[in-house]
This record gives sequence, C-alpha cells and structure tokens, in this order.
Amino acid sequence: MTVTTAPDLDTDRGTGLTGPVTAPQRTGVGRRTIGLVALIAVTTIAVLLSLAVGAKPIPLGPVVDALFAYDPTNTDHLVVRELRLPRTIVGLLVGGALGVAGALMQAVTRNPLADPGILGVNAGASFAVVLAIWWFGFTAVDDLVWFALVGAAVTSVVVYALGSIGRGGATPVRLALAGAALSALLFALTRAVTLLDTATLDQFRFWAVGSLSGRDAEIAWSVAPFIAVGLVMAVGVSRSLNAIGLGDDTATALGVKVHLTRGMSGIAIMLLCGAAVAAVGPIGFVGLVIPHTMRALFGPDQRWLVPGCAFGGAAFLLLCDTLGRVVARPSEVQVGIMTAAIGGPVFVVLVRRMRMVRL
Repeated sequence: MTVTTAPDLDTDRGTGLTGPVTAPQRTGVGRRTIGLVALIAVTTIAVLLSLAVGAKPIPLGPVVDALFAYDPTNTDHLVVRELRLPRTIVGLLVGGALGVAGALMQAVTRNPLADPGILGVNAGASFAVVLAIWWFGFTAVDDLVWFALVGAAVTSVVVYALGSIGRGGATPVRLALAGAALSALLFALTRAVTLLDTATLDQFRFWAVGSLSGRDAEIAWSVAPFIAVGLVMAVGVSRSLNAIGLGDDTATALGVKVHLTRGMSGIAIMLLCGAAVAAVGPIGFVGLVIPHTMRALFGPDQRWLVPGCAFGGAAFLLLCDTLGRVVARPSEVQVGIMTAAIGGPVFVVLVRRMRMVRL
C-alpha cells in the first residue's frame, strides 16, 4: 500500500505553491535573517538617540554609564534614568504594538490600507478614555487601559458587523468605509464631550495629540502585560494568517481554523491598540506605514513580518519622537504630529501606486 503525504506549503515565499525547500528559499531566509539583525541594530541606535537627545544633549558615554554604572549624584545620569529611559521604554512598547497591529489588520481584512486609525479602533479607544475621564473621573493609566480595551473591542465588532451587511460579507472596501464612518462619528462625540466639560478637556487635550512626553515607568509597567500578550498571540497566529492570505477555502482545505484565527487576531489587535492608546493617546500612520515597509524587506510571510513590524514600529516611533525634540528647540513637537507629518506623504504615495477597487 502506498502512503501519500501532503506536501509542505511554501509559505516562506508567500506564493502558495507547494514543494520541497529549495536553494532560493534558503537564500531568502538568510537575507531575511540579515535584515532582521540590521533592524535590531537600527532599533538599538534609535534607543540610544532617544536617551541622548533632548533639551540637554548628553554624550553617548554618559548615557551608557547611566544604564550600566548608575550614579545618583550625576545630573546626566538622573536625566537619563529618571526622565528619558521610561519615555523610551514606553515608545518601544507602543511603536511595536502599533506596527504589529497594523500588520495583523492588513492580513485579516486583506486590505493593504488597513490600520488601527482607518478601521476606527483608535477612535473607539479614545472615546472610551474620554468617557472614563468625564463620567467616572478616572485619570490613572491603570484604569484608563481597561476602558481603552473595551472601546477598541466594541468598535472592532461594530465595524465588522457593519462591513458584513449585505451580499458578499465583509469585503476590504466595506470594512474601510465602515471604519471611516464610525471613526468620524466617535471623534465628533469625543470633541463634543471635551467642549462641554472644560475639566475633561484640560486632561484630554494633551493626551489626544499622541505624546511620549512625561510618560513614566508606572505607565510602562501598566501597559506592558497587555502588549506582551498581544505580541505572543500575533506570533502564534502568523502561520495560519499565511494560509488565510490564499483565501478562506484554501486555508480550510489546508486545515486552518479560519474563524478561530480571525478571532485570535482580533483579540491581539484589541490588546495592542487599547494598551497603546491608553498609554500615549491615538497615534496614526505607524500601523499603516511600517507593515508596507517591512513587507518590502521581508516579503508577505507573517512569521517574519510580525517581528519585523515590532522592531520597525518601535524604531520609527522613537526616531519620530527624537526628531520632534530637535526641530523646535527648546520646545518639542509631539510624536503624534511627527508620525502624521512623515506618514501622511507615505500614505499618499501608497494610494497613488495601488490599484484601487471600483465600487
């Protein structure tokens, strides 16, 4: 009796073709490994710049000493350890979370222009945070993060439900339109609440622009568990997302539980976006720009794309934050403004180069 085994899926190249591992595939893996190592190096440089650059520039020597030979009597060491290091850690967490969330959204919806801002997740988390401040009087991040998670989850469900109405189910275009409409509504309600209550406006307006300024170690500890769980879940579903990219029918034939994978991806997106918004406010374009940039470097394979977006998003956000401290000295431009200033032109280029779907 002849036993037939299923061929391995060549998901490493994202082609959907079957066959044994070939020399070009090994070459691709080696190239991606080098790319990931280079990306880690860029992230390390971004961390050092974030610690060294500010209202008071500090040479790299004292920065390294502050990390490994801390002297509490040294002013430079105090600035690095007490002010810039917590801000940098929060930037790493939030940037990585937004980059991975964008990659998951684009994979699940099969929409190359999907990101937490376009699909309304940031707007839902922001509105929930405003309600927490206005109605319940909460201001601590430990409390706000739960409201942000609920807001992100409810918005995701509503957007998917609206995009599923009618024949054909939830298509990428319908999801994008539903997300844009719901985002406009939620941001309008958010502005209405803040205009009606000046106390809420005072607490919300600086947070709403998206800023790493003043973020301390307590905020990092508050959001780190949520982001860590979200990243682990993203890594866990990455292989299944490769199969879903070939179509639901093909993924089912390959043994992938499509609904379970989408559900796990949705929970990961909720955790990543909710924690990021609660920590620093809504920041746009990271979840859009970074996945496309990393896809050019690593290809469509989610097993490489997820870690690439984690490091790429972290480095991008830190570099934008550092640049914001330089362009308007002695003041600083908030990181949410810098990511929009850089990500906006990139978004326009993406739209112009893509084949848009006719309604």
